[in-house]
Amino acid sequence: MLERSGIGCHVCGSFLEVCRSIDEGAGAIIIAEKAFAVESLAPLHEALQRQPSWSDFPVILLTSGGRVTAETERLRKLRQPLGNIFLLERRPLRPETLLGTVEIALRGRQRQYQIRDQIRQYALAQEALLRSEKLAVTGRLAASIAHEINNPLEAITNLIYLMRCNPTPEQLKILLAEAEQELARVTEITKQTLRFYREPSQSVETDVASVLDSVLKLYGNRLAVSSVSVQREVRTRSARVLSTPGELRQVLANLIGNAIDAMRGGRLRIRISALSSPSHHSSSIRISVADTGTGIAPDVFPAIFEPFVTTKGETGTGLGLWVTSEIIRKNGWRIRVRSSRRPGRSGTVFSIQIPKLGELSVPSANAIPARAHS
Repeated sequence: MLERSGIGCHVCGSFLEVCRSIDEGAGAIIIAEKAFAVESLAPLHEALQRQPSWSDFPVILLTSGGRVTAETERLRKLRQPLGNIFLLERRPLRPETLLGTVEIALRGRQRQYQIRDQIRQYALAQEALLRSEKLAVTGRLAASIAHEINNPLEAITNLIYLMRCNPTPEQLKILLAEAEQELARVTEITKQTLRFYREPSQSVETDVASVLDSVLKLYGNRLAVSSVSVQREVRTRSARVLSTPGELRQVLANLIGNAIDAMRGGRLRIRISALSSPSHHSSSIRISVADTGTGIAPDVFPAIFEPFVTTKGETGTGLGLWVTSEIIRKNGWRIRVRSSRRPGRSGTVFSIQIPKLGELSVPSANAIPARAHS
């Protein structure tokens, strides 16, 4: 009857064969409740439990009518774990009822596949945005890097000119030493830039203070041009965490870059401190990035971690804080935001909490807690 109606179907001789059909892409299954007495439902339960989050496989169950008995109660408990069940009583069963139920089940399954495809497309788009923002971070640093490299190169040019002016041997040694120092500076800037792409992609033991210093070096020119003073505080003997250095560097680069953009002639305060557990043992590292800028507007504040939300107009992509939140969520870290727009006391503080080396970090959907605003 199903095949005459244009619905392809296959008869299964066991629940194991039903499970194989589900794995091969069946749209729904029809089971007579009497089959429960013949063999164990365990394989079918396991197959349905393995479903991905988008899937809710439809099960059409042909059951007998009549009054409630101990046997019907037993069967009811057996079918409960099956999930998405359509119950049809055989009294006898009208063909139109069965066909209509099968069509509804298949349409629902088709919708589930559409949701699956949308989830996959969203994941691909999200991955592309993450890659593009990583490139954008490097692009924003390019101008600063160019200036940082240009200064020592100009110094080396002047030193070479002085070397050609027939200096004394002692003067020549001094000039060569200064030239070596400037070349070492260029090498260090280049290394810091390449770390965005050549660092390990797996989590390793990472010194937070060293990563912070590398970011501040890359932003040195922007900080000078914006007349922003930097107050760096390390209030712990050990600031080592288990992290991907590139991801930690990208988070700090985003937060520090935003802080510089939010002010001119202000103060950037960065503090690394240890947080203690209830037993008074340090269990995590907190990194605070505070600026004396204008603060975040109340209407924008609730959505600052959403993609394409920016306060920089056409100069911002609106992806920096979103990428930051994705990295934090993936690693099981936590971030807290406080902001004020009160005259004379305006500014924003981002605080990141990272489990210390040796502590367990479990990624969680709730890794980003409440965001405070005042």
